[in-house]
Amino acid sequence: MAHGVRLTDTRRLVLGLILTSDRPSGAYDLLDRLQEWHRNAAPPTIYRALEFLSENGLIHRIERLSAFVACTHRLECGHGDACAHRAQFLICRSCNIITELDDPRIDVALATATGAVGFRLEQATIEIEGLCATCSAAQEDGVAP
Repeated sequence: MAHGVRLTDTRRLVLGLILTSDRPSGAYDLLDRLQEWHRNAAPPTIYRALEFLSENGLIHRIERLSAFVACTHRLECGHGDACAHRAQFLICRSCNIITELDDPRIDVALATATGAVGFRLEQATIEIEGLCATCSAAQEDGVAP
């Protein structure tokens, strides 16, 4: 995280709620769960925590679902503020499970394509919608996932 910022108790709790969820979490779902520890938590509380966690690369907002997931890359890479991670997400349209990819070939392809037109790439989040392996197999077998 950037110098001078703090992971307060509320921010830590919100990050923990996101980390322990097996699905992307919406802001109001997180607020409901946060109120178990902080009864007077209000929407601004959760939105400030989400903004901080997002700005510091600890979570990603999945635009397609208007929800949040932990950044598995940033939590493990050790690069700190120098991390140039560009998120790539596979979103299952059936079960809403999210898988974060960390494929450097995609970063290279993006940098090459954008550089070819004189564009300097700074940040990119790719959301790919389809079926996960489990739902795809269930569909092929004619079984509902």
